[in-house]
Amino acid sequence: MRQCLRLADRMLGRTSPNPAVGCVIVRAGRTVGSGATAPGGRPHAEALALTQAGSAARGATVFVSFEPCAHFGQTPPCARALIEARVRRVVIGCIDPDPRVRGKGVAMLRRAGIEVTVGVLEEPCLKLNEGFITRVRLGRPFTTLKLALSLDGRIAAQSGDSRWISSEQSRKLVHRWRARCDAVMVGAGTVAADNPELTCRLIRGHDPARVVIDGALRSPPSARLFHHRSPAPTLLVTSRANCAAAKRRYGGPGVEVIGVPARGREIALDVLMRLLADRGWTRVMIEGGARLAGSALRAGIVDEIAFFLAPLLLGSGRPAVEGLGVVRVSKALGLEGMTLDRVGRDLMIRARVARLKGKDLAAR
Repeated sequence: MRQCLRLADRMLGRTSPNPAVGCVIVRAGRTVGSGATAPGGRPHAEALALTQAGSAARGATVFVSFEPCAHFGQTPPCARALIEARVRRVVIGCIDPDPRVRGKGVAMLRRAGIEVTVGVLEEPCLKLNEGFITRVRLGRPFTTLKLALSLDGRIAAQSGDSRWISSEQSRKLVHRWRARCDAVMVGAGTVAADNPELTCRLIRGHDPARVVIDGALRSPPSARLFHHRSPAPTLLVTSRANCAAAKRRYGGPGVEVIGVPARGREIALDVLMRLLADRGWTRVMIEGGARLAGSALRAGIVDEIAFFLAPLLLGSGRPAVEGLGVVRVSKALGLEGMTLDRVGRDLMIRARVARLKGKDLAAR
């Protein structure tokens, strides 16, 4: 199962809308077939492993990190393929929460007389595909808020300069994270101040889509991410009222303009996230700036935070998060499961955002 996880992990960020799954087929103590979900989600891991194993799959034990599908989609059910290959046993990491599959793949295998074991390394199997699971359960991608800040909580100096607050090691790690996401998201202020590329150039990885939140069309049309040669698209998200003007200003090869409802001066990020989920996207990383961070946290769309604390003191400049509107410490947004690691000279803090009920969130 650990081998299944390693195979799946290599494909994370490239299999949407499907989960990243690893499969290993063992017969007489020897691996006879293995595979991981291909880019775009097809072929599935089980199909690739069975093709590699051929007739050796008969009587073998199949290890798979995610429950084999039991429904006809763009490919036949993997559970049916395992039955037809006449495997003896299937060991499954975790159950697929998709209602079309949930428990049905296991039931199909057992009805065919195949021995099934469920829950081997269940937690790491679930965690690997928490993006897919979040999309299924909440109707939006799993979202990480990543910020690099000084020890006194500033993401930029008074002039707006922010290069580089974090260490080179931290930036390389973030590029590895980007490669595992469907999209990275920034606000117009970050585009104007930093002119970022938002690619995986430091590790030569798979570029995610670039999403710019710009309700007032403040992003410079000359910004690099509107002209960068990358297979990944750039999405300019603005209000519906500004959609036509945005198409005239930013429209071009590789740039898509999306109009989303606005609430006051802010884009409705919860609506946007549902639209991204409809595209099959499962993981999004928000990389700044302060207003977008505050808006995302208020909208309840952030699942985890990843803050890189640099050994610097700026004394003034942009705070990490703006606009939460917390008036009492007792009403602060809670974090859970906090971990602390060193990355180069920086301290990396990761934590899950405590889930709040709608009325509690609105009260903040």
